[in-house]
Amino acid sequence: MKTRAHYLLVDGYNVIHARPELSAIAADSLDGARIKLCDALCEFMALSRYRVIIVFDAHMVPGGIGSVTEYNNVKIVFTKEAETADRYIEQAAYKLSKEGKSRDRITVATSDALEQLIILGQGANRISATDLWKEIDNAKQQLRQRHIENTPVKKNPLFGLLDKETAAKLEAMRYGK
Repeated sequence: MKTRAHYLLVDGYNVIHARPELSAIAADSLDGARIKLCDALCEFMALSRYRVIIVFDAHMVPGGIGSVTEYNNVKIVFTKEAETADRYIEQAAYKLSKEGKSRDRITVATSDALEQLIILGQGANRISATDLWKEIDNAKQQLRQRHIENTPVKKNPLFGLLDKETAAKLEAMRYGK
């Protein structure tokens, strides 16, 4: 039986500004902050059950036609002129829920309280931008811990590369013999 996908719809700028270091980058370079967010969500996607869709407001870009691209299997959406990220996310959540996806298959990351209420009505779960960052940090920590637990400890790898005679001489020098 094929399992259904879990979707994480992310209000990009909202999540950027929930992380102080990304907010600081955004003050100098919005592109830099977007790339950092995309990288973090790419890693998170690899560690989680989600298919990630990041939505950035471009509604104030005159003549903006919007775009959808992929970055390391994460879908990135720039809205078209006069379309907010909130509106795009609402429509996407509605569409995904109507395609037979159950409520637990769609999660929206935003700290916009009104948007969170609307999303619940669209049949999706919600997570605040701050809580999303906590989940991302937790997933990274769990990965590090698994790596540490599964990496065998080697005793003195330098000496393991030496022939026995040279290793014995160095060991004697080390202990002042």
